[in-house]
Amino acid sequence: MDALNSLILAAGDSLWTWIVLPVVAVLGVYFTLRSGVVQLRLLPEMFRTLTDPAPKGADGRAQSVSAFGAFTISAASRVGVGNIAGVGTAIAVGGPGAVFWMWLMAFVGGASAFVESTLGQLFKTRDADGFRGGPAYYMQRGLKARWMGLVFAVVLILCFPFAFSSLQANTITATVASTAGVQDGAGALAWGVGIVLAVLTGLVIFGGVRRIAHVTQAVVPTMALVYLLTGLVVVAMNAERVPEVVSTIFSDAFGFNEVLGATLGTVIMQGVKRGMFSNEAGLGSAPNAGAAAAVTHPVKQGLVQSLGVYFDTFVVCSVTAFIILVTGPDLANAAPGITLTQEALVASLGSWANGLLTVIIFLLAFSSILGNYYYGESNIEFITSSRGVLQGYRTLVVLAILGGSVASSDLVWNTADGIMGVMALINLVAIALLSGLVWKLLADFTEQRSAGLDPVFTRDRLPGVKGIECWEDERTVTGVTPVVKL
Repeated sequence: MDALNSLILAAGDSLWTWIVLPVVAVLGVYFTLRSGVVQLRLLPEMFRTLTDPAPKGADGRAQSVSAFGAFTISAASRVGVGNIAGVGTAIAVGGPGAVFWMWLMAFVGGASAFVESTLGQLFKTRDADGFRGGPAYYMQRGLKARWMGLVFAVVLILCFPFAFSSLQANTITATVASTAGVQDGAGALAWGVGIVLAVLTGLVIFGGVRRIAHVTQAVVPTMALVYLLTGLVVVAMNAERVPEVVSTIFSDAFGFNEVLGATLGTVIMQGVKRGMFSNEAGLGSAPNAGAAAAVTHPVKQGLVQSLGVYFDTFVVCSVTAFIILVTGPDLANAAPGITLTQEALVASLGSWANGLLTVIIFLLAFSSILGNYYYGESNIEFITSSRGVLQGYRTLVVLAILGGSVASSDLVWNTADGIMGVMALINLVAIALLSGLVWKLLADFTEQRSAGLDPVFTRDRLPGVKGIECWEDERTVTGVTPVVKL
């Protein structure tokens, strides 16, 4: 098992170092410049669009989930283990400087998130619950490359509902075991936690996307708020150390870390990998949630998903980083994972904070499992419309949650990293080839907003572009019959 883990780790590191990282950086910078820094320029529009209600269909019901509902589904996947255990891992391995590269990754990645989620909306399709879409769909409809979509769909299914959800379950088990003082995390307690998680997951995922949206809309904002408030209390208790922490983050970002022996390459790699694992910018996951939204213009959901990247990294990940660093941890002997965050909270608030973190981790990681599941379902439906296959997929997801609860965490982390790199590479190539459509959509959106209109897109605004199934006319897009002036 150790040999397999070492092989997967070496292959994943080579993939990220020589292929994925350069592509992520170059395309992120290109999208930022080509869009006129859309992730900063249209920041007010992100908040305005977030509250848009979902247009109604002919039956009077919302056509699909709202912009906020899609935001919470994607946030459910983003906000979880990556924000707490992932940040702890980045700091333990790469030092405080890794936090800077997380921040930079989020800013540049905001443009990549805008491009991929705008494309997800443009090429979405209708289903029984409303809409679905994502990279596999824009690869088939936009690039006319179904084979590429199939490869991406398979990789995403392996990555999110299986590898990443197993990782979420594994972290829940480790946190519960630590709080309970159980040393053998793979014992009866792990099986007990795994069974509870598997049952809860099954109860929700067999209910469809609307039930997932209802659960995540309740869980994600509440738990994120509790965690953020707890973090702010810890930072306030150690306020005198904040300037020193900020200085260390920036100074360590560009040099050798003497304490950890981390080279600049290690610092950058940890920041980028853990940043992408957390905020998923350019990874190709969030467009699956973004495509489910009923909005009046594709750009609206592109902006909402860019905001999701910011919320995940600049808010939640930053709070975790400061919780850890203001307490002055011993990074030389730090273990990757959740341990640094647990120790920092206990040092500042007392042992009761361990129980609070366990509840927060449980609910945030569980919501991530639901978000990950939906990504996989959308891609299962891309591959086949068979209800039997979908039911089988749901069953395998439940079993993966159970297995992840008792598996080796190192193997799960390293496998997830490697698959994530392959997935990101396929998606980034696709959105680079299709980005010209996004700039046309952005120009159309900006022109309508400048005229004081609530932007509405119909497919005749992109003449000659084939493969757009939805966006037929203004009535179907907005749910309102246009008034004809005589």
